[in-house]
Amino acid sequence: MSQPLAERLRPQSLDDYVGQQHLVGPDAVLRKMIESGRISSFILWGPPGVGKTTLAQIIAHQLDIPFYTLSAVTSGVKDVREVIESAQKNRFFSNASPILFIDEIHRFSKSQQDSLLGAVERGIVTLIGATTENPSFEVIRPLLSRCQLYVLKPLDKADLLQLLDRAIHQDVQLKELNIELKETDALLRYSGGDARKLLNILELVVEASSAEKIVITDELVAQRLQQNPLAYDKGGEMHYDIISAFIKSIRGSDPDAALYWMARMIEGGEQPEFIARRVLISASEDIGLANPNALLLANAAFDAVMKLGWPEGRIPLAEAVVYLATSPKSNSAYLALDDALSEVRQSGNQPVPLHLRNAPTDLMKQLGYSDGYKYAHDYEGNFVEQQFLPDVLTQRRFWHAQHTPAEEKLYQQMIKCWGERYKD
Repeated sequence: MSQPLAERLRPQSLDDYVGQQHLVGPDAVLRKMIESGRISSFILWGPPGVGKTTLAQIIAHQLDIPFYTLSAVTSGVKDVREVIESAQKNRFFSNASPILFIDEIHRFSKSQQDSLLGAVERGIVTLIGATTENPSFEVIRPLLSRCQLYVLKPLDKADLLQLLDRAIHQDVQLKELNIELKETDALLRYSGGDARKLLNILELVVEASSAEKIVITDELVAQRLQQNPLAYDKGGEMHYDIISAFIKSIRGSDPDAALYWMARMIEGGEQPEFIARRVLISASEDIGLANPNALLLANAAFDAVMKLGWPEGRIPLAEAVVYLATSPKSNSAYLALDDALSEVRQSGNQPVPLHLRNAPTDLMKQLGYSDGYKYAHDYEGNFVEQQFLPDVLTQRRFWHAQHTPAEEKLYQQMIKCWGERYKD
């Protein structure tokens, strides 16, 4: 059975590798590393079809190093340990550590990632991980700290056109056919910067054509994909930059752009709960105290989507997205919490002031627990000034109002209560 076109055209050397010149171009970091023959562990982060797996294979091939590969989708801790054991045996026959390539490393559980740590630390294996998700969230910190991180970009138009030209003129099968690339906009648009998808679409269009001369036009590509919508991975188009554009459009108060990116996700087959969760996050992170009703509406939309499903669920989602995009914005609570977390990590576990402590026993009362605490509701305006922060942090501020109309009221209340402490 013939290999797919994308596999037949997989580059075997850096000179044949298309794209990612910031990593593999002249004097770029990965090229220098390969040329030196000394590879350290690293993680490749980028959208699908930009050459992560190919790059790992080229490195192993050019350096003639034993190469092991695991898929995080199908492998467990037992598989990881077996590969490490095998690599350890191979280590005796080579000066360089064998390469262990883990595709979709973000799908590895914490225990699976933990099982890699020792082998990476001792140099039993050189780890190359590939991920489409942000490693900061998906890879455990100890493992991430032992790896360099290299970001791969979607292939640009010039890269994709170069691939098309190579496929038509160099592939063992396609070069025997009479193929004319009359138009390429549809090919490029449907590929979304994904080389694998681009070549899959090209192969589909060519295989579906029986003419002696195959003239590829935008209309022909659209027809072929409409006839066989599963010929390319619609889910692959929904890589991280689509949801990023969606969130940033809401944050940037552009309801048209937000609806467009949501439509892209819907047409791409995204799960409704995934979109609804992102809407909830946006309501909390970006609208916040500027319009507290945004979170209520986003939560109501989430509940409606769960009850309705597709396609009706798109309606309350659209309402929520337009409402969020057109709402005033504030991330003051979000920033305040991050600042407080940073303080906790820096200053450690500061003791709770005695007057704020719970005193359920006589001994605790004798020790001064809760002594001197003033019950706010016993005072005019339900407020009385007293210390609530630890002794070393009494002057520390975390929340800073951003003075939207709704938040200004909260700010003025704090000025009324605390006076100079809250004046920015």
